[in-house]
Amino acid sequence: MNDSETKQLEFDFKNVQAEIVSESSDELRLELGEFAGPLDLLLYLIRREQANIFDIPIARITDKYLSYIKMMERLDIAVAGEFLVMAATLIEIKSKMLLPQEPVEEGEEETLDPRQELVDRLLEHQKFKLAAESLWTRATVEQAVFTRGTIETDENNPEISATVFDLFEAFQKIMVRHKEQIELEIHREEMSLAEMLRNLKARLKIEKRLNLTKVFGEMGSRRELILAFISVLEIVRTEAVALFQKNTFEDITLELVES
Repeated sequence: MNDSETKQLEFDFKNVQAEIVSESSDELRLELGEFAGPLDLLLYLIRREQANIFDIPIARITDKYLSYIKMMERLDIAVAGEFLVMAATLIEIKSKMLLPQEPVEEGEEETLDPRQELVDRLLEHQKFKLAAESLWTRATVEQAVFTRGTIETDENNPEISATVFDLFEAFQKIMVRHKEQIELEIHREEMSLAEMLRNLKARLKIEKRLNLTKVFGEMGSRRELILAFISVLEIVRTEAVALFQKNTFEDITLELVES
């Protein structure tokens, strides 16, 4: 595959149709919910890495965090300034952690751990979320953080809430597979973002629930995969739907929540 053919596989999201755009004619903006900010992403990554919040492996978490930011930028999703500020903060902490520690003389106070302020912020954020959940109605909280709606389950078929960050994780895995298969892609009529969104909405309306890992796997090209991912984010943002999974890190299902 030559350079010109490779470039044709890239999709410029600045040209997406205006009906999907929420704030401008040339930029796709997606809100991820009141609580889906940088601290939520950090808490998710700490859980994902099974790390101790009081002893954060800052180098590993920083690398994971930056990979999420880079993915958002590649998809041309407007990254909120607070995410970028946190990225700079993590890089600064990582740099301080790499510096050789000066020996503490007798009688001197130990140098404050560079991670301490961040740990305090994360703990405070967790407390705030718990307090909010006890004060707000369940429906309000679920809408804010994209947790699942009221779905009947039994002991043999338990289901847990999934977040937008879990969705990013699933998308990353599928993207790796498509990257390996890119040279096998067959040229066919291109689908627009608006068409992909309409198709997925219609399919969800009929089937009521969609296995997103299966949906992403059905896409015939990286471009279609990215369109499907952005369409799912838009559906989560605008429709009465819920994300859930059987167990943490397993396939994610999108379900239509009946009003």
